[in-house]
Amino acid sequence: MLKNVLVALDGSEIVERVIQTLNDLVLTSDAKVILCHVFLPPQSEIELPADRPDPKSSKFSDFHIEKQLLSYKEKLSFDSELELVTGDPAVEIIRIANIYKADLILVGSRGLVGMKRIVLGSVSTQVVEEANCSVLVVKPA
Repeated sequence: MLKNVLVALDGSEIVERVIQTLNDLVLTSDAKVILCHVFLPPQSEIELPADRPDPKSSKFSDFHIEKQLLSYKEKLSFDSELELVTGDPAVEIIRIANIYKADLILVGSRGLVGMKRIVLGSVSTQVVEEANCSVLVVKPA
């Protein structure tokens, strides 16, 4: 039974599909959903992982991302919380999942393959490998 579900959202095109997948899950009325977004540190020298959009090309500002998450939160029929943090996306997703003792992490993948995925890395792959709970990776259509 899923009691705590962490939903990692990044402001990319896959977000709507991740939210739809969350809505498709059968959760008990006492389940808690944690909507999470990880901002990259300012002037970050961190290499952007493959499933993390370049913030310069993102159509969402920090304010818009927070507003979007609040909108999703209001539509949920479960107890829910927002977590907006700064840092390395995979590390922070796993850290927050551990804090909330998540039973499931729901994360999107941008679907990059081959050399791009190898060179850039992947948040979803790192989360799958290092998380202490199950991870559901939502792929693009």
